[in-house]
Amino acid sequence: MTPWEMVAVVAAGVAGGAINTVVGSGSLITFPTLLAVGLPPITANVSNNIGLVPGGLAGVAGYRAELAGQRARLLRLAPASVAGALAGGVLLLTLPERTFTAVVAVLIAISCALVVIQPRLSALLAARPRLEHGGPWLWLGALAAGAYGGYFGAGQGILLIGLLGILLNDGLQRLNAAKNVLVVLVNGTAAILYTLVADVDWLAVLLVALGSIGGGFLGARFGRRLPAPMLRVVIVCIGVIAITQLLTG
Repeated sequence: MTPWEMVAVVAAGVAGGAINTVVGSGSLITFPTLLAVGLPPITANVSNNIGLVPGGLAGVAGYRAELAGQRARLLRLAPASVAGALAGGVLLLTLPERTFTAVVAVLIAISCALVVIQPRLSALLAARPRLEHGGPWLWLGALAAGAYGGYFGAGQGILLIGLLGILLNDGLQRLNAAKNVLVVLVNGTAAILYTLVADVDWLAVLLVALGSIGGGFLGARFGRRLPAPMLRVVIVCIGVIAITQLLTG
């Protein structure tokens, strides 16, 4: 990478770490940036996943007050997230790269759609009666979201917020804190797998990690003040760029 490309990757890491903490689709910033600086799609995905883990931990630390009293809930859901992440990671490493390119283009499109409809979804969830605990449906949902995140992580946080909001009776900020923990579990599990057997670009990992740590803390502290409509437009535009790069590169 050139020096300017390194700066771009660090900046993408800052944005991705912040967005992951608040919204849950930061990979729509970092993954296209790694593609743009010349990394192959699977290497970009693997390196992006590992690099975002420190930012996720920073976001969890920033939301520690909202995590109070959620230990039992997270201990129930953690095995589902870990098992799903392993399944998704194995699929990523065993399926052909052309399959990954086609599937991820679809997943990015779905993630962009989720970003767009999130306000409507949140309003719908706020009007519904919710349960004290999620039961087996939430466990299975966490498993499916973990598999999605282990294969390609963009939008998994939005999926988890939707599931938690439908099936749990709790405040949105507490649910977002729980979401951050589960996403870190998914990304961390997949990162361990990738480190052992995948082709990792460690310079890209370092640059994304450096940016995402700062972004995670910024997201936790200032994320609620961001103009959401503008943020959604930026995410969708970058998602369209990523799809174009995947299908034409």
